[in-house]
Amino acid sequence: MFSQEKKNRSQNENSIEQSKIAHGSKFVGDIEAQGDFRIDGLVEGNIMTPGRVVIGKDGAIHGTLQCQQADIEGRIKGKLLVSDLLSLRATAYIGGEVEVGKLAVEPGATFNASCSMNNGVKEMKKENEKRSA
Repeated sequence: MFSQEKKNRSQNENSIEQSKIAHGSKFVGDIEAQGDFRIDGLVEGNIMTPGRVVIGKDGAIHGTLQCQQADIEGRIKGKLLVSDLLSLRATAYIGGEVEVGKLAVEPGATFNASCSMNNGVKEMKKENEKRSA
């Protein structure tokens, strides 16, 4: 009985696969996905997923990206909304507006954006209130 439950659970977890825009492809329009996403081509539009997005060295987005985590080696021009961790690799180029929970930037990455960190501001306010009390 328990082995059948475990088997069903692992099948459900594996059913959410990674979607991909391949190198040399161009997609124009909005994308809404339930799982992770990898972009090695060009997306002109908005991408929304509760998962993780990886943008390869040749990948680019011109639009809005909204996700939980992002690992970027390519280019983004537009708005970037990452609820958890945004990792920018050395080859990354970001231009526009960024809202993140956490930010990691490798040396060499280009970051020409206004940035707000949602989680960091809340913690600082609580810490300052404790000090003044």
